[in-house]
Amino acid sequence: MRYSQDHKAQTHQRIVKEASARFRRDGIGATGLQPLMKALGLTHGGFYAHFKSKDDLVEIALRDASDELNEHCEKIFAKDNPLPAFIDSYLSKSHRQNPEHGCPLPTMAAEMGQRGAASPITDETVRLRLEMLGKALGETEGDEQSIVMLSTLVGALLLSRSVQDSEFSDHILDTVRAHLKQQAVNPASA
Repeated sequence: MRYSQDHKAQTHQRIVKEASARFRRDGIGATGLQPLMKALGLTHGGFYAHFKSKDDLVEIALRDASDELNEHCEKIFAKDNPLPAFIDSYLSKSHRQNPEHGCPLPTMAAEMGQRGAASPITDETVRLRLEMLGKALGETEGDEQSIVMLSTLVGALLLSRSVQDSEFSDHILDTVRAHLKQQAVNPASA
């Protein structure tokens, strides 16, 4: 049975969305193509009607995750004094507990580097976050507070997800959130 181009495009998008969520939640290596396709009610063989390889899907899913993050950040950074709201959002319990809907950097960045398959999309995602943070921090040329802040945000979220004790995980988020919000109020003290 032949499907319409519209059906194929919708199926393609469903695969991308599911892969984007699973890669952020479970990691790239831990996400198998067969379970991914099965979760969507599709066959493993059908994957290749949409993608050349898993690496092809990784690039497209990373772009999807990055676009979601960009949309979320644009809403926050369009407001006055966005930095405290961004820090609260990024270092929230909800973001910690729902990686499939959050920033791809904590889950995927290390894995992309280990795979030897770093992506220009990762570069773009990092650069956009640094630009937004730098603008909010009032950075001048050569100032690198945004690099420290982004690295701290990603690292704190990653650490909070890696510990078993929920109180300890909350403590990591609370401590780093308070420190970064203080830095956001008084960037010169960083």
